[in-house]
Amino acid sequence: MSDSPSFFERFNTWLRNSVTMRIVTIGILILLFMIPISSIESLIREREYRQQDTIQEVSALWGNPQTIKGPVLTIPYRTFSRVYDQEDKEKFRLVEQTEYAHFLPEKLLVNGQLLPEVRYRGIYEVIVYSSEIELKGEFPTPDFSEWNIDPGDIHWDDAYLALGLSDLRSIQEYVEVNWDTATFSFNPGVESRDIIQSGIHAALSMSPPEADKRKHSFALSLNFNGSSSLDFVPLGKSTEVSISSPWKDPSFGGAFLPDNREVKESGFSAQWEILHLNRPYPQSFRGTQQGIDGSAFGVSLLLPVDEYQKSMRSAKYALMLVSLTFMIFFFIQILRKVRIHPIQYIMVGLALVVFYTLLIALSEHISFQRAYLVASVAIITMITLYVHSIFKNTQLTLIMGGILVILYAFIYTIIQLQDFALLMGSVGLFIVLAIVMYLSRKIDWYNT
Repeated sequence: MSDSPSFFERFNTWLRNSVTMRIVTIGILILLFMIPISSIESLIREREYRQQDTIQEVSALWGNPQTIKGPVLTIPYRTFSRVYDQEDKEKFRLVEQTEYAHFLPEKLLVNGQLLPEVRYRGIYEVIVYSSEIELKGEFPTPDFSEWNIDPGDIHWDDAYLALGLSDLRSIQEYVEVNWDTATFSFNPGVESRDIIQSGIHAALSMSPPEADKRKHSFALSLNFNGSSSLDFVPLGKSTEVSISSPWKDPSFGGAFLPDNREVKESGFSAQWEILHLNRPYPQSFRGTQQGIDGSAFGVSLLLPVDEYQKSMRSAKYALMLVSLTFMIFFFIQILRKVRIHPIQYIMVGLALVVFYTLLIALSEHISFQRAYLVASVAIITMITLYVHSIFKNTQLTLIMGGILVILYAFIYTIIQLQDFALLMGSVGLFIVLAIVMYLSRKIDWYNT
């Protein structure tokens, strides 16, 4: 009976010792780990969506992001249109309709203060604010002459001043306007939605221009709640807005940036000066007008840390982290003749994936920096102790632990340097490739 090994024994020996099969096995494992990595990214998105739902829920109770639009002077007028008889096209009747002319202020001055608060719902933070806003300025005498409207068709008695606000539920006090020498109270809703869809209005007692040639001054105070942001629409021929707040993390955006701003630890202040030439709509018009909402500008109150954004950015490098770790194991296996089973690769890979679940969970309760430190130290320690049982060599174990420290520190650096992430990542990969090429230059791949 022959003592020579059978075909299956020889094939099994070849599988255990073949470098090609090791590479193929590692490649398959890396591809399989894309599944839990994808699940990690889905988990981060789910937690972020839950945070956004919480913010919307609290904002709906306190006050949504607000946009102040106005004030706008609106004067209705009468028009007639022909309605032809369906049987006799030469016969028609005149149908009276009411349309609206809108006049924007010649000067609009806005001065306000935002008083922020951080509210908590479970583990989530929501930034809300209360505001004290003063608006004043003046309107020119309405002029209908360019539209060829019969003066008798203008309903001066039905003129009203409209003010737009995104969320009317958050108004805290009665609103009154000082119009010239008289005071008028605002009521909810607006008669015309040409400009303002959500707002309040005050009925005015106006006279035809023959009896009233002067400009009209106005002043009003508006106290309301809101969340996240406050925007303004520059309806004045000259619009000046000045806003201050004790919040130290503002973000200015919209169609116009502040002409002057100052951000300190004690808060911020910002001023805008905008001319009517800077926007695409006139000072007076009939009906609707395009471009009004697009000219809004303002400030957002940012929470200083967004742990989900940073966690997602770190998860983008998960596949690279797993691949580099497996590559290090492979070269140790080849250069030091250490036997590493595929199951041991899987255990190390799972530990690398668990790092991200730890990071997400911890960052919801402590700062991202501390969460990253705790999670990385825990995983590096666990992997280092595990590979010591594989390598049976203290020097190799310390080398492996040091490499993991470098990898995690490198990824953290990339996360922090957002603007230079691509550059740092490219340089890092170039260095890694150079080291791999150097270490493998003397390996005889055909006889290994």
